[in-house]
Amino acid sequence: MRVLVTGGAGFIGSAAADALAARGHDVVLLDAFLPQAHGEDRPSRHPLVRGDVRDPELLREVLRDVDVVCHQAAMVGHGLDPSDMPDYASHNDYGTAVLLAAMHATGVRRLVLASSMVVYGEGRYRCPQHALVKPAPRQAEDLAAGRFEPRCPDCATPLEPELVPEDADLDPRSTYAATKLAQEHLAAAWARQTGGGTWALRYHNVYGPWMPSGTPYAGVASLFRSALHRGEAPVVLEDGRQLRDFVHVSDVAAANVAAVEAEPPPGELDALNICSGEPHTIGDLARELARACGGPEPHVAGGARPNDVRHIVADPAKARRVLGFRAAVAFSDGVASFAHAPLRAPAAIGLGER
Repeated sequence: MRVLVTGGAGFIGSAAADALAARGHDVVLLDAFLPQAHGEDRPSRHPLVRGDVRDPELLREVLRDVDVVCHQAAMVGHGLDPSDMPDYASHNDYGTAVLLAAMHATGVRRLVLASSMVVYGEGRYRCPQHALVKPAPRQAEDLAAGRFEPRCPDCATPLEPELVPEDADLDPRSTYAATKLAQEHLAAAWARQTGGGTWALRYHNVYGPWMPSGTPYAGVASLFRSALHRGEAPVVLEDGRQLRDFVHVSDVAAANVAAVEAEPPPGELDALNICSGEPHTIGDLARELARACGGPEPHVAGGARPNDVRHIVADPAKARRVLGFRAAVAFSDGVASFAHAPLRAPAAIGLGER
């Protein structure tokens, strides 16, 4: 099949493009190469068009003879403050709307959309007394006192985290999260109106070679590794026991291949968690990286960033059932290789793909 990969020169897009080509697909990349996102420090082996997904004329040209669009282009990161909301909405939501309109005009009916775990907000929690509950907001005085676990809104008991399935309530907590959920809604509307089909791949904490280095937009794995390569201890907020699912970029690329090759339900958007199925703490990641890099032990600093969630770990069962996707890279192996993998030059702001 001929596959257009938007954001195809970025971290995940380039890995997906390589994996698709290795399976024999005809791959064409579209990337704006905004200097704030990334340069050309990972040369591409595939046909590449420089351009913006917000350019309808260009899109109609590059979509000619395309069978599937793998849409990775987006502005990433939590956002610095509300002043950057227009940029997020423009790149993520308006860009997706222009792409979908161009797909309709050119008759392309299959979309693989890069979504994110951030659409869930906090993860899923169980109270020993009240079963599944939506946690009460964490209070500043609790965080300051080192009480980090979310509490039951009815009895104030600390809650136990559980795996999050795709039908969990959605509660975006940041500008980025809101735009990712809006992308899903736009793609779902397009599918219903056209009879097309969309896989929405909700990536969890992706890490691996060619991540942008030294920037908060690239995620905690990049921050920790960048600190260790400067000879500094990685700084871990809260108590380091926050649970996440760290999934290697090669596994995310494999999930994109599986989604490209699987026919999505016509007229629908089907969301899938793309994760390792191995929950680990942020402290685990910092310690494993420090050992692999031969660097100093992590510094647990306490405190918390505004709107940070405590635990978010995914249920991988649906992606296994629907796509046959199962992550292949074990946490210890992936972190050991990531310790010395090539990284990209830092991005100034969050324009890129995820």
